[in-house]
Amino acid sequence: MGRRPGLLLATLALLASAAAGSRVAEQELEQAVRARGLDPAEIVFPGRLTEEMRAWAHRQVEGVPGEERRLGVLLNALLDRDGKGLQYAVHANGTAEEVFATGRANCLAFTNLFVAMGREIGADVYYLQIRRRPSFDQEGDLVVVWEHVTAGYGPPNRRLALEFDIGPPVESAQSEELSDLTALAMYYSNRGAGELLAGSAEKAREWLDVAVRLDPAWSQAWLNLGVARRRSGDLAGAEEAYREAIEADARNYQAYHNLVGLLRLQGEGVAAREVLRLLDRRDNRDPFIYLSLGDESLAARRLREAERYYQRAHRLAPTEGETRAALGLLAFHQGRPRRALRWWERSRPAEGEPRGPRARQLAALLGVD
Repeated sequence: MGRRPGLLLATLALLASAAAGSRVAEQELEQAVRARGLDPAEIVFPGRLTEEMRAWAHRQVEGVPGEERRLGVLLNALLDRDGKGLQYAVHANGTAEEVFATGRANCLAFTNLFVAMGREIGADVYYLQIRRRPSFDQEGDLVVVWEHVTAGYGPPNRRLALEFDIGPPVESAQSEELSDLTALAMYYSNRGAGELLAGSAEKAREWLDVAVRLDPAWSQAWLNLGVARRRSGDLAGAEEAYREAIEADARNYQAYHNLVGLLRLQGEGVAAREVLRLLDRRDNRDPFIYLSLGDESLAARRLREAERYYQRAHRLAPTEGETRAALGLLAFHQGRPRRALRWWERSRPAEGEPRGPRARQLAALLGVD
């Protein structure tokens, strides 16, 4: 990348004010953490830059005029640093320093790095949550909800989302600016979710206990904490966390879903069914919740109702093996074994992955392997 040799005094002035602004943001975040009753010395700040990283950021934009142009140059430099492209990896929850070293990041990890570097070069960048349809994955009894966070720049009526590409301006109705404290809570929540996926409920609780203290209004952290508590045997604590998640965001349908499972585990079937009915909403996009609703209807022999729920789940996740297996179960109970067998064959998972519980149940009913 070519560099312009002139404007030395102007560049030095920018370095001084930008560096000051970057460190002010860090100090303000530390104060906010302290106000939550936490010791900043014990907190991981994922957006913290090393002196080497600060210097690297300034070198990339030396002599480039205008905040927006500097951000574009910085973004391109990050994405193609030393000829090595930055790689997206969904579970790469590293800090800015780790992302810079490894070249791997998910959306939040990349945003932590880019927001910090953008502020370092003097640009007014911030955290931005994009309201896109979330995607869902199931890992055992854990449903992972993927939402999108990126770096934002500009006023609400002309926001730019700066991520692995520079897209067109984002409408304010499609996005929400996030505080640095909420972004920090998200980082802790993601780390906790990572520990859950790795099978370590106790380590997950350590991260998630901090996440909900950092931002008690961040519903997803409460949801993850509920899963960690349930897996470690704290059923009362899990129920409390799920209800806190619902209180924080009445549209966190996965929290209702997990609460239903917990109530059933505790023998409170009637209460579980009442909560489950709350999930039958047109704006609910989680296919696994509709699978549970269908299971409930199928168990009660309400076949038309079960068909409606299973079809809804299949429309939301047409390639998911469990939605296909559910339709096979329905066909079997409708007295259509040949159709059920076709659905079972279509429910085959990718090579090396196990079949889900509905597929195994259907195989047992059909007498197939």
